[in-house]
Amino acid sequence: MLLACGLLGGLTAVAEARLSVTDKLSTYRRASSQDRIDLANRLAKSFSALSPRLDRDYFIRCLEETVNIGDPRDLELDAAVRLCVAAVPE
Repeated sequence: MLLACGLLGGLTAVAEARLSVTDKLSTYRRASSQDRIDLANRLAKSFSALSPRLDRDYFIRCLEETVNIGDPRDLELDAAVRLCVAAVPE
């Protein structure tokens, strides 16, 4: 019973550690590479129906460029995602 509770607590902590589009850009900057890749994979799955160019590599590249330009202050990742989707090449 204790083992099951420990595993459930560990899984909850992992789920909470995932980046989401409601996180601040500053959180993205501090996130691990694996967390950034995980977010890019989820975004690619969500937006691939709009364009096949919206793949994991595109989101990784676009988000990196977007969050590292200027001073994002308190902007959330969803603003960067919207910019990336709007800027997808035809």
